[in-house]
Amino acid sequence: MASHPEAAALLARSHRLGADARNTNYAGGNTSAKGTETDPVTGGDVELMWVKGSGGDLGTLTEAGLAVLRLDRLRALTDVYPGVEREDEMVAAFDYCLHGKGGAAPSIDTAMHGLVDAAHVDHLHPDSGIALACAADGEKLTAECFGDTVVWVPWRRPGFQLGLDIAAVKEANPQAVGCVLGGHGITAWGNTSEECERNSLHIIRTAERFLAERGRPEPFGPVIEGYAALPEEERRERAAALGPYVRAIASQDRPQVGHFDDSDAVLDFLARAEHPRLAALGTSCPDHFLRTKVRPLVLDLPPATPLDEAVARLKELHTAYREEYAAYYARHAEPDSPAMRGADPAIVLVPGVGMFSFGKDKQTARVAGEFYINAINVMRGAEAVSTYAPIEESEKFRIEYWALEEAKLQRMPKPKPLATRVALVTGAGSGIGKAIAQRLVAEGACVVVADLNGENAAQVAEELGGSDKAVAVTVDVTSEEQIAGAFRAAVLAFGGVDLVVNNAGISISKPLLETSAKDWDLQHDIMARGSFLVSREAARVMTAQELGGDIVYIASKNAVFAGPNNIAYSATKADQAHQVRLLAAELGEHGIRVNGVNPDGVVRGSGIFAGGWGAKRAAVYGVPEEKLGEFYAQRTLLKREVLPEHVANAVFALTGGDLTHTTGLHVPVDAGVAAAFLR
Repeated sequence: MASHPEAAALLARSHRLGADARNTNYAGGNTSAKGTETDPVTGGDVELMWVKGSGGDLGTLTEAGLAVLRLDRLRALTDVYPGVEREDEMVAAFDYCLHGKGGAAPSIDTAMHGLVDAAHVDHLHPDSGIALACAADGEKLTAECFGDTVVWVPWRRPGFQLGLDIAAVKEANPQAVGCVLGGHGITAWGNTSEECERNSLHIIRTAERFLAERGRPEPFGPVIEGYAALPEEERRERAAALGPYVRAIASQDRPQVGHFDDSDAVLDFLARAEHPRLAALGTSCPDHFLRTKVRPLVLDLPPATPLDEAVARLKELHTAYREEYAAYYARHAEPDSPAMRGADPAIVLVPGVGMFSFGKDKQTARVAGEFYINAINVMRGAEAVSTYAPIEESEKFRIEYWALEEAKLQRMPKPKPLATRVALVTGAGSGIGKAIAQRLVAEGACVVVADLNGENAAQVAEELGGSDKAVAVTVDVTSEEQIAGAFRAAVLAFGGVDLVVNNAGISISKPLLETSAKDWDLQHDIMARGSFLVSREAARVMTAQELGGDIVYIASKNAVFAGPNNIAYSATKADQAHQVRLLAAELGEHGIRVNGVNPDGVVRGSGIFAGGWGAKRAAVYGVPEEKLGEFYAQRTLLKREVLPEHVANAVFALTGGDLTHTTGLHVPVDAGVAAAFLR
């Protein structure tokens, strides 16, 4: 259907509008086009409407994201419309208006597009338009800004009646190019796609100029003494220190992934005198508070407050926030309302430091933060020319606990086993570590790819899907400072760490008399000392989060099997193996499980073997290096070669949810080496 000229023009217009954050927020708004097509059943002409369906984003809209409906049937729904009290029933009726197969499910805004008598319609959520829509005297300001070319439509929840209202406004105001929807956004129309886009941009840019020219210079008030932003390095240190505790309070009902933002818009808002009042009023546009909750949690202390005092105050505020949210639910819930979905904040604001936002995955958390910045921009615009006046709390509840919204949530796919979990894998730039990172991301985790080779780490992170899935850190595991830096990066990127894999290592294969003290120290510094340092930092973060966690050591069959010419490597692996037992005993009270994997003979894809270890082991066994993997396989009970992905499978088995009561275990991944059986 997108091959139709009007539909193709719609997609192109949507991409242009969605590419500019000033025009609409992520996944916000919808666009439509009407045109005539040949009905494959009758051979006659049929009037159709292509409209962005439920979900999706204008900037990346595809043909599959369009719902295609017959206009005659859609407009006929006005004859059976049962009234505003039952307007939700009309969403199901849209399915009977669909034309052909496939396409997206029609959204709640379908009526707005179908009932308005215009070939092309845009409904958008620009910050400038919402600022007017959420000003106390928004109707008056709209008239001052646009004259009679843009008409005010009072707040009404999205639905069939709003579509009727806008259609009536357009019919009564033939000179108008669009409208401002109270508490919501804007709608524009045109006879062509170009005219519609031009009208949308006219409304947005005109509102921007109006706010800039008419607005007072400091709408958020003066800077509060002691609340100015900390210097960048200092505030990021502070954010990393607070992050695990903030994630703990955002995850009391269910685990969440975090995102940190210290952009100028956030820091300036939190430094100003009016931020407590405005934050308490909450966001207004439905797209905003569905992702940010009705209001954020705001730490009411200056950034110089000692960390322990700030953490204690956050916990007090969290208790109050949960009580207040439960009271909000009780005030407005009806007998048939969906159950309360959780009382933790999605947005936590820390003056002088920045904003923490949370969601079921990194993208959701990041987008929630972006939406709160949209809300800050709206507040700034409204306060510049008037007073910020969001829609009533009862209306917010109707949107948040709307049966249609609940149905949308129920249609979401089942989370993957490692959804909401944040993993840090050392030595993940190649070989076994890379395979582990790949498996963890495939199972829903966010991964910090840690490696001494920063270029390799960055390449792996990019291959895994970029910053919403993985980030890279350069880290030498013998350095306490670099390890601490890696965990700080994890907290700032994803909110914390839940799963750590100690995989970094080297292999020095020499007979005893040829093994120097330097060889011994290097081997132990990287694997024994390095694993200890990584696990210690992991325990600090995990205990602060109060979410439990997993630490997995990639040890070796050599931890229990005595082979020749391998004293430094095998002794280090034995050290790692006992660390598993020691830490399992110590960290269990915090819900942190510690387990190990004992591979053997992982030749293909292994950075260690490629770095010279393979040649040395091949010489020990008297086989060509290229045949070493086959040699190892033939000495096993199963006669199978072990690959990096087999080790990754074991890591997932230990952490993927089924072995919830297992700690202190070592899992062999060696295809069966009887001499290495655990006793």
